[in-house]
Formats: sequence, C-alpha cells, structure tokens
Amino acid sequence: MAGGLPNASRPDLRRLAIVVAAGVAVCWILPRPDGVSAEGWRLTGVFTSAIAGLMIRPLPGGAVILLALIAAVWLDALTLERALASFAAPPVWLVVGALLMAHALIATGLARRIALLFVRHFGTSSKGLAGALILSDLSLATMIPSNTSRAGGVIMPITRSMAELYGSKPGRTATLLGTYLMVAVYQGEIVATATFLTGQAGNFVAAEIAATVADYELTWARWAAAGIVPGLVAAAGVVWLVARLLPPDIKHTPDAARFAADQLRKMGPLDIRGWFTAAVACVVCGLWITANLHSVPVALAAVSGAGVLILTGILPWREAVRQHLVWDIMVWYAGVITLGRELSNAGVPQALTQAIGDSSIGGLPWLPLLALALPIYFFAHYGLASITMHFLTMFPVFLLLLLERGAPTGLAVFLFACFGNLSAGLTHYGTVPSPIFFAQGYASFAQWWTVGLAVALWNGLVWSTVGPAWWKLIGLW
Repeated sequence: MAGGLPNASRPDLRRLAIVVAAGVAVCWILPRPDGVSAEGWRLTGVFTSAIAGLMIRPLPGGAVILLALIAAVWLDALTLERALASFAAPPVWLVVGALLMAHALIATGLARRIALLFVRHFGTSSKGLAGALILSDLSLATMIPSNTSRAGGVIMPITRSMAELYGSKPGRTATLLGTYLMVAVYQGEIVATATFLTGQAGNFVAAEIAATVADYELTWARWAAAGIVPGLVAAAGVVWLVARLLPPDIKHTPDAARFAADQLRKMGPLDIRGWFTAAVACVVCGLWITANLHSVPVALAAVSGAGVLILTGILPWREAVRQHLVWDIMVWYAGVITLGRELSNAGVPQALTQAIGDSSIGGLPWLPLLALALPIYFFAHYGLASITMHFLTMFPVFLLLLLERGAPTGLAVFLFACFGNLSAGLTHYGTVPSPIFFAQGYASFAQWWTVGLAVALWNGLVWSTVGPAWWKLIGLW
C-alpha cells in the first residue's frame, strides 16, 4: 500500500491504548506500598504494561518488552545500562544456543526420525501410538527449549498424519482416532514442558526467579532429576485417562507402525550432517548433565554447540539469523530478566507478599498455606495465555510467601515451577501450542476444556504426591 505501512506491520492502536492505560493506572492511581520507592513503583507500572502487552499482543512479544525497557529508562525507573544489562546474561545465551541447535535438529530431520522411531516400535494400538508420540516429545524436550518448534514443527504434523492414515479427519470421522490423539498428545506436551528445564522457554524465567528470590539454582540436571519420575507417571496417566474420556473407535493401529517404518525407509540412512548434529547435541547435553563435575558453564556449552554447527555449515549463519523466533525470544527473555530483577531489588514482590501475609490467609502455617496457594496459583491460568506470564506475575509472590512461612525451598520451587507449566493444559489458549492443536478441528471447545480439567486434576495429584516423595528421596528438599 503506497504511502504507508502494510497492515501486518502496524500495531493495534486500541490494544496499545489498553496496555498504556494499565501501566498508568498502577503508577498514578493505585497507592504506592510502603517500602517501595517512587522509581520502583514507576517500574511496577511499566511491568504491568509489559504483562498486559504480552497478553493482548498489540505487537510481537519481543517488541513489547523492548518498548517497556525504553519506557522504564525515559520514566527514570532504570538507567540505560541497567535496562540493557541482561542482554549479556549467560541464561539468555543458553536459550539462544539451545534454540539454534534445536533448529538444526529439526532441519536435518533428526527430530522427525526420533518421533518416527517411537511410533514404529510402540504405535500398534491407539494408546501405544499416543504414548509413542508423547515419549517422542519428552525426548525432544531434553534439548529443544521451544514447545512451539517441537509441537508445531514435529509432533503435531505426525499426529495428524497418523489420524488421517486411518481416515480420521475433522468432522464426522474425527472420533475414529484423531480426537483422542490430538487431545492426548497435547496434554502429553504439557507434561513435557514441566519435566525438563528445556521443556519450554519460560522455564528459564522460572529458574531466574528461583535464583533471585530464593537463591536456589535450577540447573538442567536438577530439574531433569526432579521431573523424570512424576513426568513419566503423569504421561502414562494421560494416555489412559484421555482414552477413557474420549475413546477412539479404532483401538488397533498396526498401519501406523508400518507407516512410520516406511517413512524412515524413505528418509534413508542418517547422513553425515545428521550424525554430526546428533553428536554435538549429545556432547552439549552431557555437559549440562555433568555441570557439577567440571567448570564449563552451561551457557558456554550451548553457544559452543551452536557455534560448531555454524562453523561446519550445518547451520549456515544466514539461516541462523533468519530464525526470528530465536531472536524474538532473546529480546523478551533478556527484558523479562531485567524487569524481574529490578522489581525484586525495588522490593515490589516483597511488598505484595507482606500485604498477603498481613491477611488471615498469610497467617497460616506453611503446609496448609501451600495446600491453599497451589490451587489458586494453578487455576489462575484460566485467565492467562502464557506460562511465562504466569511465572512473572505469580511465581515470585507465592514463592516468597511460602518461604517466609518456613516451607522447604526445593519443595516450594519445584511445585510452583512445575504447576505453572501444567496449568497450561486447562484451556485451548494456555500456551502457544494450544491453539495449534485446537485449530486442527478434531475436538470441540467443550471436549477440550472438560478433558483439560480432568487431566489437570490428575497432574495435580501426581505432581503433589509422587513429585514431593521423589524429590525427598533424591534430596531436593
């Protein structure tokens, strides 16, 4: 269109006005709590606008956070140096390195091969097929910290192919197999996000909050050790529970295993690029797992792995810079770290915690308080469309409150970190892959929400019983 920007490039001005109004309301209408400076309260207003922007998205997430940082500097809530400091933070580059390697895993076909191998070996029944796809996702979640790339780029297309192989398409034939597979595999994806630090990018935000608020280090190895047992138990229950609630008409699926084997034959043997990518991924994962045995920082391991793939041409630099998702996540993640740290330094979470602590709820001992706080924290996700937003708005306040009442640090950190992920299974908008799966048209709104609630109750039971028992056994609390 001559003389102006294309429509897709323009911000939504009405939504932008709501974002600005939310911050103004906090800064100049709500009373400033005792113990929070004027600068800290202005930063709280900026943070409120940033959260509103991430929810209603007048602009992409990275742009929202970048503008929030700029506004914080102009409002004299941050210096320019403090606003930009987190762009050099190791956790940011850990995410960037892991995401670039993830792109190579998908581009070389390695991620698809892993999923097809699981289907070939376990996909002879509808439950086995769902379990195979969920196990594929869990395996890829050890290395690919983007549930969008993992689910949207690898798992969902295979899931749809398996359904269509048996003539199950949206509409009359959906119940043959597709409804069950789409819902079960999506709920399994949610379990995968909670099982590993690299389950989704927002987990690194949770790790940063745990380090800032509780001085507790959530390493890749520590999270994996904590998540693997409740994760596998929860995933097995998802396969069975969804089959009871949305039983597929087709129970036996030998053609799926044969289809996977045929696809693997068509792909041919893994070439040198694939083997080399697999070797680099294994080395990087090995360095993450054994981080306490050597002096190599996990962020250095991740960016070095990406660097090796760039150096060998497996991930050409031109291809790397075209990965807009990587750089968008880098900007919003670095900005979120800055806002979170500066809010903590300004005493804002502490002031909110004090306000709750002064209420009748806050006076409870830590165990009944935890029993009350977890459901509130979990079901609040009905009003949220992002796991990261859930962490940013609620994780530090609840964590501080429980720690002040004497709750064991490791127990509180892992419960709130994992429950923040699991809550995304409640709705069809709880995290980015939700609308990807829902939009396939195999399940109705009522089916999605009904099963989401049932699986939520199952996950809550597993991760609040098996989880703490396992964490106690391995010494995490």
